[in-house]
Order: sequence, then C-alpha cells, then structure tokens
Amino acid sequence: MNVSRQHVRADLADHVAAAQRLRRDYAALPVDAPVRLAKPTSNLFRFRDPGDVPRLDVSAFTSVLAVDPDARIAEVGGMTTYEDLVAATLPHGLMPLVVPQLRTITLGGAVTGLGIESSSFRNGLPHESVEEIEILTGAGDIVVARRDNEHRDLFRGFPNSYGTLGYSLRLRIELEPVKPYVHLRHLRFHDGAEAMEAFAAICAAAEYDGERVDFVDGVAFARDELYLTLASFTDRAPWTSDYTGSDIYYTSIPRYAGPGPGDYLTIHDYLWRWDTDWFWCSRAFGLGNPTVRRLWPRSLKRSDVYRRLVALDRRTDFSRLLAHYRGRPQPEPLIQDIEVEVGRGAEFLDFFHTEIGMSPIWMCPLRLREQPEAGGEDGHVWPLYPLEPERLYVNFGFWGMVPMRPGQRRAHHNRLVEEEVARLGGHKSLYSDAFYSEDEFWGLYNGDAYRRLKHAYDPKDRLLDLYAKCVGNR
Repeated sequence: MNVSRQHVRADLADHVAAAQRLRRDYAALPVDAPVRLAKPTSNLFRFRDPGDVPRLDVSAFTSVLAVDPDARIAEVGGMTTYEDLVAATLPHGLMPLVVPQLRTITLGGAVTGLGIESSSFRNGLPHESVEEIEILTGAGDIVVARRDNEHRDLFRGFPNSYGTLGYSLRLRIELEPVKPYVHLRHLRFHDGAEAMEAFAAICAAAEYDGERVDFVDGVAFARDELYLTLASFTDRAPWTSDYTGSDIYYTSIPRYAGPGPGDYLTIHDYLWRWDTDWFWCSRAFGLGNPTVRRLWPRSLKRSDVYRRLVALDRRTDFSRLLAHYRGRPQPEPLIQDIEVEVGRGAEFLDFFHTEIGMSPIWMCPLRLREQPEAGGEDGHVWPLYPLEPERLYVNFGFWGMVPMRPGQRRAHHNRLVEEEVARLGGHKSLYSDAFYSEDEFWGLYNGDAYRRLKHAYDPKDRLLDLYAKCVGNR
C-alpha cells in the first residue's frame, strides 16, 4: 500500500462513519424536497436555477482511500476528482484504465454518467474497470454492488443513470502501469472515410508502422483536414513539450504532423493535455490571443474555471443579450458528445459539416471491454447505454455556439444532431441538454431496464427519473 495498513484501516473506518452520517442526512430531508449534492465542481452542462434547497454534504467522499501497487487496485471516494486520483497513482507508476480529459470530473460522475478518453479503444469506458461500487440508493439504503452479487443488476445499470438511482460513495477500480513519457504521432487525412478506415485498422492492430499504440484520438479541423493522434508509452524522451503556458496543444497537432519525430509529453501532461484549454473552448475567452494568454494566470488555465464562466453567462444571459444589441443572430449552445459505429462515422461528419458547420470536432474511438456473455437478460453488458460488444465506435465531441436563423425551431441544431445520431444507430451522452420526446428517450436508453431498477432501488421515487433530470432539466 502507499500508506501504512493502520492508516488505511483508519481511513476506511472514517469512510464507514461518513457513509452512515450521509444516510441519516438523506433520511432527514423533507420527502417533497429535491435532492441535490453540495459539491464545488460540476462537469454537467444542464444548467438549472440552483434554488434555495437543502444539499447533502458529500465532502467526506473526495479522497483516495488506498492504492495497492501490487494488486493494481485503488479504493476511491465517489466524489474524488481524477486530478486527485491521478496524483495518487502516478507516483506508483500506475493510472486508471481510462482518465477522462478534464481534471475535475469525479470518478463517481464518470461511472454514473459516461467518460471516455484515448485509451477507450482498448479499455472501454471508466465503469468497465470498476470492481465494486458502494451506493447510497434512492431508497436510502447503502449497498455494495459487484458483477457477481445480489446487486449485479444495479452494478450494470448504474452507468448512465446520472444520480437517479443513487450516489456512489466508494469505488474499487483497476489500475494499469505507465511509463514516464508518451510519444505522439499525428497523421493527416483528407476526408472522413479515410480517417474512419484508419481508426478501424489501427485500433484493431493496436500498432502502427511497427510501434505499439496505447492511445488513439483525433481532431477534424475541416472537412478535408483531419488528424489521428497515436500515442505510445516510452521510457525516454529527447524533449518534452509544455502546453500549460503560452503554447496550445491543439494548435500543435498540424505542426507536428507528417514526417519527423513527432512530439513528446510526460505522462502527467499527456493525461491533462486537453484540460488547459478545455480542448479549444478557451478561444471564447480570448486565450487564443497571445497577449490575453500571457496575462491570464497559468493557475486559471483550467477547464473548471472556464466552466464557471459559462455558467455565469447562462445565468446572466450575457451572450444572448450581446448578440441582440449587436444585431447578430441569436446563438444556440451546442455542447454534445455522441457515438456512432466507425462505419457510419464518415456519414456523421458529412452531415455535421453540411448542417452544423462547427469546428474543430474531437474524435475518439471506443470499444466495450467486456464480452457479450457478461450481459444481462436483454444481452446488453451496460443496459442503460446499450452499445454493442465487439464493435468499434467513434465518439464525436463538439462544444460551442451556432447562430440561429429566423424561423428555425427551438433547439434546431441540437435536434438535428439527435435525429441524425438516431438514424445512424448511435447514442449521445446526457451530460448536456437533450430534447427528446419521452418515447424517443426511453427507446434509446432502455426504459424497460431502467424502470425495473428504479422500482427495486428507489420505489418511492425519492430521486428524479432519468428523463425528468436529463431532458426536463429538473
């Protein structure tokens, strides 16, 4: 262990006491009051009026309880950020199997929602490396769910439930070994079909041009300018780049593409390469301007800072009012991640360039880690987000504002995306706004399986249901 066994036992004893306090606090809430968590950060983009409602204090569940480097296992509080988790595991030469891109995503949030990153083509989604979850259920019970115990259905149905079945208090997760550095190669492609074919071939082989590939993602800057980034662990690096100050990671991709040695980062900086500029969303705050970038403190070049600024804009309606007084079209927020099978990826890109016109677009391949025989009675390994086992999908992420034209329906561009993704047999994550009808929604997110779990673990509907929370934004 990274600490003494006595210290670990003390931490676990404190955790058990904190869990019982939280259970009592939950039971004491008025039965007609909405349940909210008191936590300093959020990576959801479903903004709602915070309101004056009681909140559950979950601050006792924000730490790494133990790291066992021999077993490659960590015991982690459900509200622990990946930033803190990675800080605890990297000194042991280990990392979680999937580390989502943004520092303040919590482990519990990535499991009850959905996380993804460039190791997902080989390691799946974050919940697939979880061995057990301790959950405060909507019924007010504390249960430990595993693949092989009496709560196995909750274990498999917890991903994509977004806190509507309960809250994770502790998770036991697998870790994998890392090397000190990562070597990056950026490959340019001139159309979407060519890039999707490369994704399929490289992810199947897990190697390219004789070098093992440990991470794969990509960026589409335009219809005819796409890059796949292949990254590999390495023990040595002739240099390392720094994208936490004046230089910007995503602008380096075209620069290092093509013949040449590629780029090198420490493993720490690779894991957080997207966080400094929140991919490219920092442009909205002027950080693409060298003068603004020099004046902006390094410590505030973080995704959680930018997210708070976006929340302030939503509360004050500043962007809409500014567009109105400038006589410009009203902006529609389009902040989404979607998945389609790799064979339909080029179709989605063509649609997006034609109908939406936003760029860049992040691309990240994923394949479920678990095999079909691990699935439940309906054959899906993770029933509330029913991706097909043994298929390669590509996640497309796009985050920004699209101008509205007169006469367009409410949420015009968001609905176009939802309809196209459904046509292509894909899904979209629910961390942001959704506009489905109830029938559409439950058809896509396995309403039958969800209702069985809701009845078993929140029979009095103490928590919102998934549609009310993710579409109704309650």
